[in-house]
Amino acid sequence: MIHDKQLLRKPPAIAAAVFASCLLLTAVCYGDAFMIDLTHPLGTFNPTDGDLTQPDLSSPHGDSIAVPTFGNQAVYEILPNFPTNQGHFVLGRMLLYEHHGTHMDSSYHYLNNAETTAGEQRRKLMHEMTADDLIGPAVTIDIGSRVQTELDKNGGNPSPDTGVTDFSDDSPNVIMPEDVDAVADQLDDGVWIVANLGWSRFYRDANWETTPYFNGWNFPGFNNEAIDRLIEIEDEKGIRINGIVIDNIGVDSGESSKGTDDKWSNSFRSHVRGLQRGWKFVENATNLDQVAMAKDCTIVVGAPKHVGGYGGPSRVLAMCQK
Repeated sequence: MIHDKQLLRKPPAIAAAVFASCLLLTAVCYGDAFMIDLTHPLGTFNPTDGDLTQPDLSSPHGDSIAVPTFGNQAVYEILPNFPTNQGHFVLGRMLLYEHHGTHMDSSYHYLNNAETTAGEQRRKLMHEMTADDLIGPAVTIDIGSRVQTELDKNGGNPSPDTGVTDFSDDSPNVIMPEDVDAVADQLDDGVWIVANLGWSRFYRDANWETTPYFNGWNFPGFNNEAIDRLIEIEDEKGIRINGIVIDNIGVDSGESSKGTDDKWSNSFRSHVRGLQRGWKFVENATNLDQVAMAKDCTIVVGAPKHVGGYGGPSRVLAMCQK
């Protein structure tokens, strides 16, 4: 369902800016509406010695690059041609992990123990998602300028050292409860929170030790208190959001993701508390700054409908008004 109340006219200056983005090919214009692609290219690699489970990183398809991921890079093998008298079909087969690239986490992605289970469980597997689960108005939380100001202290580059660039949970460089309160009046059933961090440009280098995207657990996202505040607002208003779209490896900040010790204690607050409420997460998104600029957008998640799935690589779009 398209929510017409979200499709409002934009002031001329913003209309001109978003039209310029169409010309730059990060969005496509259609009359008074335009589409923004929030999806990173899904790089693929030939298999190693015919083994589809092992990507040969020295043999990429096209301009594929290896990126930070939970699991292997995507493997794509071109199969023998299917000939006809007028030409031939080109066919291939691919092996990829559910949580690779721009992807959606289903609400089944994290299963709670008895101590962390709370209230009504609203979990769905990927094949159980309805159109209403995948489409909804965008509500933007934009901390991109704060993140950039912090990065500017180090020439625009993130450092694992919080003394150089600080994305710890008690810094102002993560999403805090005040950021959630600032959009509380826009929150309603079925909305997607679009969290622009300005982090997608660091989406490179598959080595978790060296990639600036991961940055030694020092990256922006929601801190624990922000997730708790979002749940409080849901309960106060009697609503459920669809979920969160973010331009990072996960929804939680690096510190919140890691938890309090090397056993992952008290980690991943958004997954522990939010997924059991029926939230879904779109992670490793891109071009979220354009959604923040446009404001009046509807998120469309082209999620795979594989039976029993806990998530899947997705083509994610924002349909916006000029």
